[in-house]
Amino acid sequence: MPKNMFNTLFSTVYSAIMETVGLLAEPIQRWLGTQRMGYFFVLPNMLIFGVFILFPMLLNFYYAMTGGTQLFPQDRPFVGLSNFERLFTCGDFLNPNTCVEDRFWRAVFNTIVFVVFQVGGMVLLALITALILNRKIVGRGFFRSVFFYPVLLSPVVVALIWKWILQRDGLLNALIVSLGGERTLFLLNSNWATFWAIVVSIWAQMGFYMLILLAGLQAIPKELYEAADIDGANSWQSFQYVTMPLLMPTMLVVLVLSLIRAVQVFDQIFVLTGGGPGTSTFYMVQYIYVTGFSNQIQQFGLASAASVVLGLTLLVFTLIQLRLGRTNAY
Repeated sequence: MPKNMFNTLFSTVYSAIMETVGLLAEPIQRWLGTQRMGYFFVLPNMLIFGVFILFPMLLNFYYAMTGGTQLFPQDRPFVGLSNFERLFTCGDFLNPNTCVEDRFWRAVFNTIVFVVFQVGGMVLLALITALILNRKIVGRGFFRSVFFYPVLLSPVVVALIWKWILQRDGLLNALIVSLGGERTLFLLNSNWATFWAIVVSIWAQMGFYMLILLAGLQAIPKELYEAADIDGANSWQSFQYVTMPLLMPTMLVVLVLSLIRAVQVFDQIFVLTGGGPGTSTFYMVQYIYVTGFSNQIQQFGLASAASVVLGLTLLVFTLIQLRLGRTNAY
């Protein structure tokens, strides 16, 4: 189709759509008034939010207070806070073996370790990469694309690629053997499995946060660096007293987003290690999935209670981070 014909067709269709919207919106505007028309335009989004987010959230709270193995709410007996009591019944919270739901607390401790090292390592590497790519270097656009490319891949694809690399007869072991070393069972050793779970997650997500930090760096006025240079500040002092203070709002966004995503890690690790070996990479969301949907368990109430605990924990940590961010801003 010629370009002019396409533009004409597009303009005709667009004009017809806008006229139709105008005909529908005009009587509604007369009825609601100009100041309330905003609610009309927001209504479709609010309906989608209510059906797909708010309603399942409220339903999950209800399920957390019910028992049995039945799926439909009307068939489930109300048990109050029994599911939460089961999760928090422990002789020693630092020893999962003394807990009624020992798998829950193993998942909690594993998730804490994963979040600390994954978020810390990823933010540090993303910041270093953003600082380098913010300079005038050869092939800067190419390297930005290279670092962002893993973000475009499905987590399942990422896990399958790295599983092929790390398995017993994988690419990494082939390289080690060719250099005279011995094969290492990376995915069958608990320490190695935890290490590679963190590394793979950082590799897959770092590009997204790197771009956010890069945007924050490019928003800093260059005049401030010129003033610091005139005052005799070296590179480290410029970074410490100019870059970091002005980058903190962007850094706060990165920390909040990366923390939420790290706590919710599931699909990538599930494909890479399956939660093993043993329970070394068994995290919170996998506990919820196994508890709720495993054919041997199917305890929907207990899984819902665990998801409520996870959601409230994320909410608390997010509010704390936002509070700290506001305090630093003032």
